[in-house]
Amino acid sequence: MNSAEVMGLSAEFQSVGFDPGAAREILKALPERCAVFALYGEAANAEPYIGRTPNLRGRLERLLIPSPKHPKRLQLAGRVRRIEWRLTGSDFESLLLQFDLLQKVYGAKALERMHLGAPAFVRFLGGNSYPRVTVTNRPSQKEAEWAYGPFASRAVAERFADEALKLFLLRRCTEDLEPDPSHPGCVYSEMKMCLAPCYKGCSDERYAEEAAAVERFLATRGESKLVQLRAARDEASGNLEFESAAALHAQVQKAEAVRALAPELVRPMGQLRAVVMQPPAVGPTAPSAPSPEVAVFMYLNGRLRGPVAFSTLGMRIQNEQSGSSSLFAQPMALEAVAEGRDSRDQAPGTGDKKGREQEDKDPSASLRTGSGTEGQRDRVAARAARTMLEARMEAVLAELEKPMEAPNAVVRQGHLALLKRWYYRPEVKRPGEICFPDDEGAWPVRAMLRAVGRIAAKSLTGAATS
Repeated sequence: MNSAEVMGLSAEFQSVGFDPGAAREILKALPERCAVFALYGEAANAEPYIGRTPNLRGRLERLLIPSPKHPKRLQLAGRVRRIEWRLTGSDFESLLLQFDLLQKVYGAKALERMHLGAPAFVRFLGGNSYPRVTVTNRPSQKEAEWAYGPFASRAVAERFADEALKLFLLRRCTEDLEPDPSHPGCVYSEMKMCLAPCYKGCSDERYAEEAAAVERFLATRGESKLVQLRAARDEASGNLEFESAAALHAQVQKAEAVRALAPELVRPMGQLRAVVMQPPAVGPTAPSAPSPEVAVFMYLNGRLRGPVAFSTLGMRIQNEQSGSSSLFAQPMALEAVAEGRDSRDQAPGTGDKKGREQEDKDPSASLRTGSGTEGQRDRVAARAARTMLEARMEAVLAELEKPMEAPNAVVRQGHLALLKRWYYRPEVKRPGEICFPDDEGAWPVRAMLRAVGRIAAKSLTGAATS
């Protein structure tokens, strides 16, 4: 099996032959950069060793140059005849590329090799005559709209489901019910924590109403319940029914505590979309100046896409280390300085009303003709720059949203597990930012630009301190 058959990406990989007798000379030419690599043996059908590293040269020196100080260290020099590698921009990209390569070579075993277990979901069994909630690691694609996740772990999903059910009267039992007045019921019906459809303790319509409320709660991560409770609390308070208002406020606090168990990543599986933005990799030979690009990934239709580079050229980024007040005056301000102009602004209220009206009708008129006050021209330049940056981000999103073939089950699980693993890291150990669609399903472009600004600012700070 050659590299083209194994990887399908051989054109993007660099390759060099390997001779154990000249290992130091060969490896010295490799970059000390973040990369994914593959080591091939002499046999054409041999499976490659695929790995990732923040320092390609250092990692391969440890693998391919014997060390008397570490006799038990894995040594592959005698088996390797060719090295292929591809530089990556971030650890997130390395993980994604490594998984895709392993999946092409090993299939489903790639999940085991990278310890990518199936994420946990809270599943609403809406197809049941008497719906209930359960936790699963294998949600059905046919019921993707009723599977909510991924959660950090199965234990967290179970806790969320248990706490959420305490706010409602949905059944906990797992049997397929055939309501019968002679049914003995259970402890939850005795405690008035269930509508008890098992012995016809409620009408089918009443149970369906409660089930719909639970479904809305899961789909909105608790917001539907909170809106209802807050409105009732405010009404009671307005009617001077303070005891009722206090009781409702306690319920609001309980609902908020439950919602806190479901981070923003938790969504109906069929609707899960996200954009992940990653900073450039930092390695031993990384340039002292920060990269003018941020890598953008998208999770859509069950797979991770990208990266596509977003250029930060033209953005004003705050330089916290230098305290600069010129080039980096505005923290994450999303506009460029127009060529041939400085960043001075007039005091508020300057400029005539007619000029402002003309500016609103045709924002570029002042720039084309040179007319208008200096403040007007600066405002127009800022507005044009914002439009330029928004268009640039929209172009990146359009590139990532291009149609792709549906992923197989292995890719779907692996990509979702990679996203979950990155998202649930402690925030201080999680590089980059993530954005989700708004309530209408549109991407929040301006919020994404602010996230890019924060990433670029951190890269700038890192370069200044290195």
